[in-house]
Amino acid sequence: MTTCIIAEKPSVARDIARIVGAMSKQDGYMEGCGYLVTWAIGHLIALAMPEAYGFSAYKAEDLPIRPNPFQLVVRQVRKDKEYVSDPAALKQLKVIRSCFDKADRIIVATDAGREGELIFRYIYQHLNCHKPFDRLWISSLTDKAIREGLSNLKPGSCYDNLYHSAKARSEADWLVGINASRALSIARKGGYSLGRVQTPTLAMVCWRYIENRDFSSVPYWKLSVFTEKEGMSLKAIGSKDYESEASAQTALATLRSQSRLTVESVTRRVDEHGRIKVTQTAPPLLYDLTALQKDANRRHGFSADKTLSIAQSLYEKKITTYPRTGSRYISEDVFEEVPVLLRKIDKVLSNPLNRHSVDNAKVTDHHAIIPTGETPSGLSVDEATIYQMIVTRFLEAFSPDSEEERMQVKFTDGINTFTWKACRQISLGWKDVQQGADTQNENGKENEEQTLSALPSLTEGEVLSLLNAEITEHKTKPKPLYTEATLLSAMENAGKDVEDAESKKAMAECGIGTPATRANIIETLILRDYIRRNKKAIIPTEKGLSVYEIVKDKKIANAEMTGSWELALAAIEARQMPAEKFAQGINSYVETICEELLSLSSEQKSYPVYRCPKCGQQSVGIYAKIAKCRHEGCDFHIFREVCGTLLTEGNIRDLITTGRTPVLKGLTSKAGKKFNARLVLGEDYATSFEFENNKGKQKGR
Repeated sequence: MTTCIIAEKPSVARDIARIVGAMSKQDGYMEGCGYLVTWAIGHLIALAMPEAYGFSAYKAEDLPIRPNPFQLVVRQVRKDKEYVSDPAALKQLKVIRSCFDKADRIIVATDAGREGELIFRYIYQHLNCHKPFDRLWISSLTDKAIREGLSNLKPGSCYDNLYHSAKARSEADWLVGINASRALSIARKGGYSLGRVQTPTLAMVCWRYIENRDFSSVPYWKLSVFTEKEGMSLKAIGSKDYESEASAQTALATLRSQSRLTVESVTRRVDEHGRIKVTQTAPPLLYDLTALQKDANRRHGFSADKTLSIAQSLYEKKITTYPRTGSRYISEDVFEEVPVLLRKIDKVLSNPLNRHSVDNAKVTDHHAIIPTGETPSGLSVDEATIYQMIVTRFLEAFSPDSEEERMQVKFTDGINTFTWKACRQISLGWKDVQQGADTQNENGKENEEQTLSALPSLTEGEVLSLLNAEITEHKTKPKPLYTEATLLSAMENAGKDVEDAESKKAMAECGIGTPATRANIIETLILRDYIRRNKKAIIPTEKGLSVYEIVKDKKIANAEMTGSWELALAAIEARQMPAEKFAQGINSYVETICEELLSLSSEQKSYPVYRCPKCGQQSVGIYAKIAKCRHEGCDFHIFREVCGTLLTEGNIRDLITTGRTPVLKGLTSKAGKKFNARLVLGEDYATSFEFENNKGKQKGR
């Protein structure tokens, strides 16, 4: 009997071939011991473009385009002005067809996930193959894992619903992306690209950017008091915000005249016998892909795509498990292997091991990312960084809970209330793994508690001396611009700001995109010049903002709706929803989107033309990146991006007609410092900055 094994990548195929004894290297496959081992090189087969169905021209009456059935074609590449079949894909498909023809049965060894399943099934369907196939399903590429997987093959039919989910996702993305892009391009007579997942993501980035840009900071003042107990200095913060400095000063004078503070309440956790109760803090859960990407971005500035690429490389080098996982847990059988893994990576933890990350019910296709125990060698600096993060989190996850005693005290001067919080560390537990290495929690927030070696004894009604009091000035702050880490969180939670941990878990089930696709979505938006990286921040381009302004109120920009589709895809995979029902919903959704976008044709925005301040002609037009005079011989122009801020049409109009803009907030200097200033037009028609506090000018762009 001849068995054909098909992997997703040549490197994986070579590992499997070595284990089954297929050591004879051929062109596009390995052979030996009754096995033919070949590979796919990613997506060799794709859904055909509209032209294959006779829709070459962009016509409103053709929309929505809904192929039935969808056609499969060999992967396309651009040649000159048209798309042709990729020669490399054609060559490898010929090899795969030959291997399938020679084989009595097939073993599917593409990546064990939704996309891996789709890669094989599209090839199988395109080649019109009907031979039986079994599925190799593994979470690591160690020799042991491959051997165990080969001895525990499952019939391919067990993964039919995974395929139905993958196929539904692929067709939905085609239907929404093709139809929405064509509808908007027709309506606005330009070339636009929209997508089921990319457009809601763009909308989130634009909304946060606009909210941040237009935020008006308001000053406020707070009172703080200082007292002492048992030799410890205590600083308590007032609960009231004062809208003016004068009112704060009045309150401060009244406060200082009191000279005393009374303990209003003392909150400490106690048991039924009145004894101090220790707070136990569980370690962070193991990494799934999104959590790893967020941490790597926050700590090391790695993009989500870079982290995924490195994690994939570590997986293929057999030193960590499958990276494209959405689970942060391991199963009981994997937990039994943890002591062995700890010994292999030369780490020791006290028993019993923490079970916080162990839950069979929360492990889906793959468990969390963990080390395999294989000795790493020849790692790049970046690979070593990600590997160390995975190992460190592995050690934290199975270390004991940390133990703390917490205390919150409220003081009063008879008028105002002041709060003091403190914590006494009893046992570091998991925090000892990287003590002092990171002062922030997983959400990037600083710990507000004062950490002390001992907590003072304070009782309700106790009177203490007021040693000092002060006023501090604060300003209201906008929500910060998205970083890649916070954007991943927003995608995970379908655009909702969720603070509660349990709510976050529930929302994560209907996020937009999947752990495996979110990095690619961000990179696609950057490639299309819709968003860009500005140091650590993710901000929209002028092009991205213009698309957002068009679609912001349309269904295609709705993150929650897109999240509900992701939930439906998961339901198909779990045999809880027929794929046909999902398809019906998508078809209805696409029809609505086309109607919404095509209706924009009657709302075509006309851009006014302004009188040129230099030549006097009515000839200044506003474009995506520049406003310039179109009169022959006149070189008047204004760049629309100034110090990281995009000038609006209103800003350009004010500058041209009155010689100055309103105060522009959040400008960024070359040194990276934020400042506010007006942009003014000089006698030489060059722009410069005018600051509010003085009339001194600094040359702009």
